[in-house]
Amino acid sequence: MVNDERLAFPEDFTWGTATASFQVEGAAHEDGRGDSIWDVYCRQPGRIADGSNGDVACDQYHRYPEDIALMKQMGVGAYRLSVAWPRIVPQAGGAINQAGLDHYRRVLDMLLENGIKPVVTLYHWDLPQYLQEAGGWANRDTAQRYADYAAVLAKALGDRVQTWTTLNEPWCSAYLGYGDGGHAPGIRDYGQALAAVHHLNLAHGLGAQAIRAELGDRARISVTLNLQVNRADSDDPADLAAKTRADLFANEVWLGPMLAGTYDQRIHDAAEGITDWSFVRDGDLEQIHQPLDVLGINYYSTNHVRGRSGAGSERNPMPAQEMVETLPPQGPLTAMGWNQEPQGLTDLLMEVSGRFPKLDLMITENGSAWEDQVSMDPSFPGGKGVHDPQRVAYLEEHLRAVARAIHEGARMTGYFAWSLLDNFEWALGYTKRFGLIRVDYDTQERIWKDSGLRYAQIIHDRAV
Repeated sequence: MVNDERLAFPEDFTWGTATASFQVEGAAHEDGRGDSIWDVYCRQPGRIADGSNGDVACDQYHRYPEDIALMKQMGVGAYRLSVAWPRIVPQAGGAINQAGLDHYRRVLDMLLENGIKPVVTLYHWDLPQYLQEAGGWANRDTAQRYADYAAVLAKALGDRVQTWTTLNEPWCSAYLGYGDGGHAPGIRDYGQALAAVHHLNLAHGLGAQAIRAELGDRARISVTLNLQVNRADSDDPADLAAKTRADLFANEVWLGPMLAGTYDQRIHDAAEGITDWSFVRDGDLEQIHQPLDVLGINYYSTNHVRGRSGAGSERNPMPAQEMVETLPPQGPLTAMGWNQEPQGLTDLLMEVSGRFPKLDLMITENGSAWEDQVSMDPSFPGGKGVHDPQRVAYLEEHLRAVARAIHEGARMTGYFAWSLLDNFEWALGYTKRFGLIRVDYDTQERIWKDSGLRYAQIIHDRAV
């Protein structure tokens, strides 16, 4: 079916694209960088699907001028990148690595010279390994070390950064890292997972305070959450209860503390027997509940759930989900095995906007992986490229979903396509490609895809 509906975006809407340090930078052993938990995780046999690592990745550490030129060609007005904490504070003890700061200063300067606003994520999962050896996010001290690191970045780079994002998807850090072990550091302990939830919340609050202490009113603070859209399979009370339980641990553990200064009592009740919550101290919730200038939302797909009695065979990354059965996704699936439900994005934006009506929202990641093939075709820059009609369709339909939410009153200020480049897809290694630009990992050649060209056209038209 051809969708001929044309939807326009506001004049001041921010168009961006995004990457993360460990996924694209490479240069893992250069300029004083220390090990992250992902470097160590990649060395453990069987952890990464193709046995790969981030040692080289897309080599953006060296090739950022080329990538910024591609962004300028695409017409984006902002770039969401992350700083690698192990480049800034490589060793226990807190000594600052000037070479790391200098690198990011050069990257930010070049972005600004090209009219591209830097949106900087302080933590996109690459925790210094020495902090993991002291307990990682299950250890309260990690939140304080994060605040120290945030203060260093604010002081060194604050005049160059348009928006600071404290954390990317703490759901993944806590639940995939400590709940089911599918991500670094690879721990399977629900008690540690919930401690990690709280200490990530605390890090967000302490980090926001540290940045504001350094920059005052110039600081623009955000956090990025991968809020789940959980759909109940029916109106059966058991199915509705399953949706509520999933929502509590996926969404409310972040939204409550960060935006309202409280944990929903139902979270405490459901986790009885897993933890006694002794890691939550007096004053923590006030520290976590800091003013936000914008809330970043990452969205890819929806979950359909129904009630279940008794534990299933697969371990849920989230604790206290024995009553929740996640149904197999339906319809045409992406290469990740994820469904495509653009309406879920509209619904999510309307729900969050209705609940927090004064809060600006940004889509900080949205995209899709497909099996791409390179074609020799003179219509592409360089004479070859990737025809990716499925990614183009996904992009268009989800941008229409954003536009509909704006027209229905959601406070949407920007959209960042994931990802600028094909890159290291965490536990899946290099087996999945999300890029608007293809990367030939043998040669590091950047190759345009139809989706990158289509995104450039949408940005130019400010309409889809």
